[in-house]
Amino acid sequence: MARRYDPDRRQRIIDAAITVVGERGIAGLSHRAVAAAADVPLGSTTYHFASLDDLLVAALRQSNVVCLDDFARWVDGIDPEAPLAEEVARLVEDTLTGDRRRMELEYELYLAALRHEAVRPIAAECLDEMVRLLGQRIGDLRTARTVVALTDGLVLQHLLTGRPFDPEAVRAGLAGVLG
Repeated sequence: MARRYDPDRRQRIIDAAITVVGERGIAGLSHRAVAAAADVPLGSTTYHFASLDDLLVAALRQSNVVCLDDFARWVDGIDPEAPLAEEVARLVEDTLTGDRRRMELEYELYLAALRHEAVRPIAAECLDEMVRLLGQRIGDLRTARTVVALTDGLVLQHLLTGRPFDPEAVRAGLAGVLG
C-alpha cells in the first residue's frame, strides 16, 4: 500500500489538539481524541507527538503566536501621552470584551504548565516576550513585568468570577499600583 502524502497532517493534529482542549479542557486531551478530531489514524498522533506533553507544547506555542501578535499590536498602539494605567485598563477591557472561548483556551493551555513541566518553558517564553515588547515601549522592564502580571491576574479573575468588568475600578487600582 502506498503511503499517502499529507504535508499538513502535523498542523491538523496541532489544530485538533487546540480544538479538543477548547471543548473538553486539558483533562479531555488524549491521542485518541485528537486523532478523531483531526481525522487521522491514531498512529499519526503518536508519530508526530510521542507524548501528550509534546502535543501540549506544540499547542501552546501556536496559541502563543496569536496571543503575542495581539499583545504586540496593543503595545504598538499605546498612547505615550496617556497614563500607563489607562492603557492597561484598555487592554484588559478589550481582552474581556473579545472572544471569551479563545481566552479560556489560552489560559487553559497556559495554566497546563503548572502540572506539565515540559510546558513551563513555553509559558515562560511567552511571558518574557510580553515583558520585552512592553519594556521596549515604556523603557522599564520592571514595570513591564508588573503590568504583564497585573493584566494576567485581572483577566483571569474576571474569567473565573464572571463579574462585570468595571473599567473605572481597574483604572483607579492600576493607577495606585503603577503610579
